[in-house]
Amino acid sequence: MSQYVKKDDDRDEEAEYSPFSGIEKGAVLQEARVFNDPQLDSRRCSQVITKLLYLLNQGDTFTKTEATEVFFSVTKLFQAKDIGLRRMVYLIIKELSPSADEVIIVTSSLMKDMNSKTDVYRANAIRVLCRITDGTLLTQIERYLKQAIVDKNHVVASAALVSGIHLLQTNPEIVKRWSNEVQEAVQSRAALVQFHALALLQQIRQNDRLAVSKLVTSLTKGSVRSPLAQCLLIRYTSQVIRESSMNNQTGDRPFYDYLEGCLRHKSEMVIFEAARAITELSGVTSRELTPAITVLQLFLSSSKPVLRFAAVRTLNKVAMTHPMAVTTCNIDMESLISDQNRSIATLAITTLLKTGNESGVDRLMKQITNFMSDIADEFKIVVVDAIRSLCLKFPLKFRTLMGFLSNILREEGGFEYKKAIVDSIVTIIREIPDAKESGLLHLCEFIEDCEFTYLSTQILHFLGIEGPKTSDPSKYIRYIYNRVILENATVRASAVSTLAKFGAMVDSLKPRIFVLLRRCLYDNDDEVRDRATLYLNTIGGDGSVFETNKDVKEFLFGSLDIPLANLETSLKNYEPSEEPFDIRSVSREVKSQPFAEKKAAAKKPTGLGAPPAPTSAVDTYDKLLLSIPEFSTFGQLFKSSAPVELTEAETEYAVNVVKHIFDRHVVFQYNCTNTIPEQLLEDVTIVVDASEAEEFEEVATKPLKSLPYDTPGQTFVAFEKPEGVPAVGKFSNMLRFIVKEVDPSTGEAEEDGVEDEYQLEEFEVVAADYMLKVGVSNFRNAWESLGPDFERVDEYGLGPRESLKEAVSTVINLLGMQPCEGTEVVAANSRSHTCLLSGVYIGNVKVLVRLSFGVDSAKEVAMKLAVRSEDDAVSDAIHELVAN
Repeated sequence: MSQYVKKDDDRDEEAEYSPFSGIEKGAVLQEARVFNDPQLDSRRCSQVITKLLYLLNQGDTFTKTEATEVFFSVTKLFQAKDIGLRRMVYLIIKELSPSADEVIIVTSSLMKDMNSKTDVYRANAIRVLCRITDGTLLTQIERYLKQAIVDKNHVVASAALVSGIHLLQTNPEIVKRWSNEVQEAVQSRAALVQFHALALLQQIRQNDRLAVSKLVTSLTKGSVRSPLAQCLLIRYTSQVIRESSMNNQTGDRPFYDYLEGCLRHKSEMVIFEAARAITELSGVTSRELTPAITVLQLFLSSSKPVLRFAAVRTLNKVAMTHPMAVTTCNIDMESLISDQNRSIATLAITTLLKTGNESGVDRLMKQITNFMSDIADEFKIVVVDAIRSLCLKFPLKFRTLMGFLSNILREEGGFEYKKAIVDSIVTIIREIPDAKESGLLHLCEFIEDCEFTYLSTQILHFLGIEGPKTSDPSKYIRYIYNRVILENATVRASAVSTLAKFGAMVDSLKPRIFVLLRRCLYDNDDEVRDRATLYLNTIGGDGSVFETNKDVKEFLFGSLDIPLANLETSLKNYEPSEEPFDIRSVSREVKSQPFAEKKAAAKKPTGLGAPPAPTSAVDTYDKLLLSIPEFSTFGQLFKSSAPVELTEAETEYAVNVVKHIFDRHVVFQYNCTNTIPEQLLEDVTIVVDASEAEEFEEVATKPLKSLPYDTPGQTFVAFEKPEGVPAVGKFSNMLRFIVKEVDPSTGEAEEDGVEDEYQLEEFEVVAADYMLKVGVSNFRNAWESLGPDFERVDEYGLGPRESLKEAVSTVINLLGMQPCEGTEVVAANSRSHTCLLSGVYIGNVKVLVRLSFGVDSAKEVAMKLAVRSEDDAVSDAIHELVAN
């Protein structure tokens, strides 16, 4: 129930109140006894039902006893002749959802109302009956419902059709028998009846593509008069176009003429729906877009806010993929910057930022400056993101755009808004080298008054990475050291780390940094003192960094490419001894699901697309393999794959395999589950045929002694391969075992068993199995740090592809590397794309890849592959993998 607003004569004073505030369930249930009075007071009964409905909609629950008492009391109100009260009775019965045995009590009354001469009774009775009845009763009233669908009264017909839409979820077979009546209702002259009939008819046929296509074909010839039904038909037409385009190689687009014809409809909602449908077509051309853009441009100057909003939001989406097509609307959108509706104004600005040209940036920024103070933070964030994109599009305008961001950074705003600005400035600094020094100074000025600890620490961390690389790093020291003096302990500790990074990376600043760090030893916070002590022990008294502490320097000041979860687990498992903890022993990958696999896991995604496992699984495989004497001498485990299913779901035995990669060996761990309660499997082994994997030689097996029902077990097979070589091959598998029958009553197995075997699916060891997915926080810096010494660049033709997205995904999966900075996402209808990948190759060799894709009109994809690594042989191996 909505609250009412009472306004006094004095408009300055408004008091909000609700007539239901403070009511209690117990009191209302007491009032419900009025339903049992011999002389019914219709007005009072309606008020009590209203209160009951209010309680139910506010989340109050009635006990079974309370609900039953109210329900039985309400059924007595059917004797009242008041139409308003009867409608309230229908509502409360629907909300109470009586049980099957209670429904019988009101069924006769509702069926009587279904055949009443009062149309309002008939429509509501249909809705209630269909809501509370089960399939058994539904068959009894099916005849009445089919008659109601073609009833002359549009309210009754709509009620029956809407009920059919709901019943289709629970009793589809019954509803599908109404097709003829629904088909007739589609030709109705009543707008709502035609709308509901079309919706129901499409849902009945939705699993039959040919039937839906025929429906659309017949209706697009002009038999639909209702604007609502027309909008629905446009959506179904778009669906047919999408599905047909997947199989249509001729380039023809069926039904496009119908969508274009709808742009000339007299109803504004139909015009907009058609325009939006055209703009969302996959692979839409500029010629196809033009008529849709034209009508949307007319809507921009409409007097109706809803039309202006709909048009500018659609154009905003189009600008992401076809910015040039939207430029014709720029003048109209500029007038919307001052629109009273802030949502419209925000969308207009962000669209202009996507479509504007370089010469108009300064003028646009002046308009936005006055606008920013009038909108909420959530709208400001959208504008900031658009400005960042504009700056990357026109790098020469970075001073104007960076200045704008700096100004709004000093204004009032919440955390998310300030974070969006800081993130945008950081992105601009990374992507536009000329913007680095001015951008860093803007950030330094901001942290002087920053009230958010998180932002201060993030800016200091970024300063420690980028600041030492500037032409004059000393100018940032004052800002950093001020944080040590004036800030809270968390920011002070971060500032100490940043100072140490300057000292380690800039020779001329080392003595000065050493003095400042010594002052930090007297701080009143333990963390600050500990960090200062640590860095002073790393930097000598004369300010020089000890050469013998190369690993320490790399750990303290380099980028951490080890997942923190893995590091935490390894530290917890480390047992103090004479040997120090070796960070190189920490796994660089969050391993996939552990060996305890149930049959249900067969339905989950596997392979490279499988989700990462919980943190506790990181060292599970290491410990398991070390505990098996046959594999304990294989050395450090490099990588374990996600489970690969070798059986179909719902089969007698569920088996999947995990590939464990070592430097000279590969161990296959077969996770087996017996799904037959009456069987016990013993001496379970996997016979592996490696005839299609010539570089592998089987060296060890570990059978599984017993495999009871629904208890996962593991059997292993180990192969030797050339050291450090990414050998590949296909393996065939046969599950072999002795099966014994189990007595269901006692659970004991028979002594004698029968040898049996079960054919499993094949699997492959591929090149991606020798690559760890390890991300980098800053790809540009990582790329520059590897240098061009072992860089290899070449171009490849990938042939025809469904889309650029499919080509990018294929190459990523082929290499098995980690996409960086969100570059795995390809914009819709994009003709080119750059993807950045990072990983660690077997032998712990860091690898970075830069992929540049392009697609022509014939969907032929070309790719430029640039690889940098710590070993030229690895760079060559990546290219060889793609070439093959």
